[in-house]
Amino acid sequence: MDFFELPEGEQIESLGRSAQVILSEYGLIGCEINCINYEFNATFAVVTDNGDKYALRININSTRTTDNMLAEVQWVNFLTRVPGINVARPIANNADSFITQQGHSDSGRTLHAVLFTWLEGEEIGDEPTNQQLSVVGASMARLHQSSHSFALTGSAVLPTFNDWLWGTDDFLLSDKSLLSQSEHIAIRSAIEIITTDTHALYASTPIQIIHGDLHGWNLMWHEGELSIFDFDDCGFGIPAQDLAIALYYLDTPEQEAALLQGYESISQLPTYSKGQMSSLLLQRRLLLLNYLYETKNVEHKAMRPAYREKTMDRVARFLTDVRG
Repeated sequence: MDFFELPEGEQIESLGRSAQVILSEYGLIGCEINCINYEFNATFAVVTDNGDKYALRININSTRTTDNMLAEVQWVNFLTRVPGINVARPIANNADSFITQQGHSDSGRTLHAVLFTWLEGEEIGDEPTNQQLSVVGASMARLHQSSHSFALTGSAVLPTFNDWLWGTDDFLLSDKSLLSQSEHIAIRSAIEIITTDTHALYASTPIQIIHGDLHGWNLMWHEGELSIFDFDDCGFGIPAQDLAIALYYLDTPEQEAALLQGYESISQLPTYSKGQMSSLLLQRRLLLLNYLYETKNVEHKAMRPAYREKTMDRVARFLTDVRG
């Protein structure tokens, strides 16, 4: 049986065995490990004999190359020195590399892993308070301010997010698509508008490195302080794209106002029109739908029908909205 068709528990158990081998490359032997997230990647909480805690992320579904991961590590290390931004610090292995490779016979893949210091607290999740969202907005603004002075070195490279799929494979409009002809037509029409708006924004805004996945499940809250983690989707884009992703997951105008006010407390908001922000929000939805048809995660694959239906409703509304 294909590894990704196995019950999730068996997949995690298999990856856990590999995690112990990977940890040995850091001189960490016989650690207690617990899988705390298994979706796009697998993340294990690691506790050593003397009580030290780490987070081990193993890229299992990610299409990121080692040069992409190196770029991520370089940026996160840079951010550890920026006042007002809290991130987990990457840790080098015994070979003085931040990326550890390990063959995984059960999946037939070579796994790539990064070990981070542990972040205390709880994810903000789907129900952030307005106070938390204000802090999120301020932290995002600091992130954007600081990244103007950041540059990659060596072989490190990241994609540029100027296309609607952000460089990922197309599972919606290509010959791999499972959508109907009418869905194809509607999505293609929406993408034409999204592409026009994105190109206009890129023409007026210099690109810089952005997080690319700033939402409540990648934000840790502890004793009134915020930490940002999971930079696996980072790349070169514009601040409005980071802002759109954060706004996408909010439910009320009050939440949106809190986020924007927090941003404005540090820096001027990115410039965009109402129509351009609508395009960025729908682009996020389409990118997530595309992921559901790409992923091998069984739980996520089961979400396809309902997510597809709601997405097409949003596409229909988008195509009939008055632009502004």
